[in-house]
Amino acid sequence: MTDTKARRARGTWAVARVLKDRDAGPYLGAVVVSGFGSSAMWLVAGVWVKDLTGSDGLAALCAFALWAPTLTGPLLGTLADRVRRRPLLIWTNLALAALLLPLVTVDSRAALWLLFPVLLVYGAAGVVQDAAESALVATAVDKALLGDFNGLRMTANEGMKLLAPLAGAGLYTAYGGATVVLLDATTFVAAAGVYASLRVREPEPTPPVTGWRTRTAEGARFLWHHGRLRPLVLAGGATMLLSGVNGAAVYALVESLGHTPAYAGLLYVAQGAGSVAIGLAAGPLLRRLGERRFAAYGITLTGLAMALRALPHDVVALACAAAIGVGLPCVLIAAFTAVQREAPPELLGRVAATANTVLLAPTAVGMAVGAALVEVAEVRGLLVGVGVACVVPVGGLVWGRGWWRGPNASARTSS
Repeated sequence: MTDTKARRARGTWAVARVLKDRDAGPYLGAVVVSGFGSSAMWLVAGVWVKDLTGSDGLAALCAFALWAPTLTGPLLGTLADRVRRRPLLIWTNLALAALLLPLVTVDSRAALWLLFPVLLVYGAAGVVQDAAESALVATAVDKALLGDFNGLRMTANEGMKLLAPLAGAGLYTAYGGATVVLLDATTFVAAAGVYASLRVREPEPTPPVTGWRTRTAEGARFLWHHGRLRPLVLAGGATMLLSGVNGAAVYALVESLGHTPAYAGLLYVAQGAGSVAIGLAAGPLLRRLGERRFAAYGITLTGLAMALRALPHDVVALACAAAIGVGLPCVLIAAFTAVQREAPPELLGRVAATANTVLLAPTAVGMAVGAALVEVAEVRGLLVGVGVACVVPVGGLVWGRGWWRGPNASARTSS
């Protein structure tokens, strides 16, 4: 990009820049369309099982089936480096649409066995999609737009989490689970059509010369030995671990405020609104601060908000939820953007999938730890402790080299 184009780009609002890009705009549209159906299905699956069986454990197993494949991210990410990413996304979306169709026959406990293997494959396909999408974005979208795109993707995802579950619950209540299945399948077909319209040119991947175990490990090795990516991804994983503990304490917090469990919905809405806001501002902030400082400021805000939730006031609780929504995505956006910029194209699928595992899997661990801690610890002390613990990932970023030299200088310190 020339200096004139760069100055013009910096002066244009991020939303307009992304939507006007010939590939970034449609790509974001595909994320929104498929994300709407997926968010609706994630909620309805558990409700569906609960209605058919009355079992809380089986309902929770739906979420586990969808989440568990994240642990195999480094292995599944190798697929995204073995083939061209755009055809992979097209066929994966079409395959998911076909995979969901048998679920329209699930109308009794006896037929429920079909749901869980479908959800497991659904989750595994999602891991492959995330890796392929990250790799394709780095190819299809101007590198100057990556921060803006990832921020807007976060905004779109959080917006879908606010809207899609309500739509899915409404459809389920009125017409049953089969209707939500058909909605989700339709969104996958639509997303495949949008991916097919992208005009990105991808070279054929080089045939592998090593075994699959070696190829799988290459993504992790690249992350570990990269001077800029390692601290970002590790700080993100540590922060998401703490956010899991914080999330597990939400119902205890609500009870301490004297409300029914339904009040937690207001806290989630406030957090989602914060995430939508930071997604819109992420691109300009990343350019101004660089990934490391952007992530560290976000983690600091998250830690302060977690600790201040200990104050027994509704206004404070809602404000802190919104602040967590602003702060928590910062390290994720920074890490994903840095991976897309720094990883070589032939490794990007594996690096992205490994980063996803390191960043997101700790959330489930944190929730399990938090579920145990809330039974034995006073909730306000727990929240303060979790907030203070955020100093650890912040320290890992602050003490690294290149901290105060700005984004351009920081980019030259990678190794």
